[in-house]
This record gives sequence, structure tokens and C-alpha cells, in this order.
Amino acid sequence: MANPQRGEVAIRIDGREQVMRLTLGALAELEVRLEATSLLGLAEKFEGGGVSATELIALLAAGVRGGGGSITEGELAAADIDGGPVGAMKAGLTLLSRTFQPEGTRTP
Repeated sequence: MANPQRGEVAIRIDGREQVMRLTLGALAELEVRLEATSLLGLAEKFEGGGVSATELIALLAAGVRGGGGSITEGELAAADIDGGPVGAMKAGLTLLSRTFQPEGTRTP
């Protein structure tokens, strides 16, 4: 079960709930993967709305791994995500929002 106060977000992949969390290691992995020059640049990339499916998959996969799961981008691309592309985007944006909100101000 995801804990919003820890910045966690639940996502259902192939019928199984996964917990996503962007740890510092997951953020570093994502920066390298998306060639972002900073954490702020990474957040701005997603907030601007011009996110590709490949970038969204990278975000979600890093989040699942940061939450303790094990999934590759290829596995995630072939998976069934509850809510389809819209559900995936919503989960990714919620993950970023919770990651960059100060502790104590996070809402479920």
C-alpha cells in the first residue's frame, strides 16, 4: 500500500499493484536517462506537458524501482496499466508532485 506522506504512489501494472517512489537514486537514474541537467530541469520537463511516451515509461519504471520493485522499461512498455495512457500519465504526474512537495504538505 502506497504511503503519500513518503511520496509514494500506487499504480496497477498487469493487474498487480506496485508502489512507486522517486528516491534520490531513482531521480539520478532518471536524470541520466532523460539527459536532464538538474532536478528542477527534470520537474519542468514533465510539468510542461510535452512528455513523450518514452519519457513517461522511464519515469514510471524509475518510480517502481525506487519503490522496491523490479521492472525494465521494455517490460513496462508491454504491460497493461490500469487507466491506459491517461492513467499512466496521471500516476506519473502524481509521483512527481509528491516527490517535490515538502513533507507535511502531501495529500493522498
